[in-house]
Amino acid sequence: MKLRWMRAPGIFKILFPDFIWRYNSGAKKVYLTFDDGPIPESTLWTLNLLKEKNVKATFFCVGENVHKYPELFQKILDAGHAVGNHTYNHLKGWSVNTQRYIENVIMASDVIDSKLFRPPYGQIKRSQAKHLLSEYKIIMWDVLSGDYRKDITPEECLKDVLKTVRPGSIISFHNHQKTEVNMRFAVPRLIDELKLQGYEFDVCK
Repeated sequence: MKLRWMRAPGIFKILFPDFIWRYNSGAKKVYLTFDDGPIPESTLWTLNLLKEKNVKATFFCVGENVHKYPELFQKILDAGHAVGNHTYNHLKGWSVNTQRYIENVIMASDVIDSKLFRPPYGQIKRSQAKHLLSEYKIIMWDVLSGDYRKDITPEECLKDVLKTVRPGSIISFHNHQKTEVNMRFAVPRLIDELKLQGYEFDVCK
């Protein structure tokens, strides 16, 4: 039996109560998010899909990728999607000291004008969070799609998200070559099914 953590363990929510894990407004809304872009093939495909489905999403972008592909980043903005800071070099917060981490976030802010932040891999130290919370809303997730996992099929990826989603869920997918097979299968079917269930889609704020 494969062990799949679709939701963050409750201890993390206790340790970081100021982070946004889910929007508990009572509305039947979900919040699609895509990390790690912009990546030409994956992000462009995602933008075309979202336009086709008339859905808005939130893209947590890596500063280095924005620097490489500014036109693609502008396409995200022009389409009316929200963006967030995902560090400049996709740093693992647990592996670097606080000063370096904060400097990397600031570097990303030079090309990403947003007060939303998501730590890569969900890894962040309390000292890093303390600094960032004065400037950013730290957006985590309520549903982790697992699209990056090689030990699950595209069908399992979709099924796992559908059985875990609930009103207010922030759903995490990725714009990356390593996730494309699962992501491209799951996201359009997820959107269609959630619309049938009466959900609306919104952006993180």
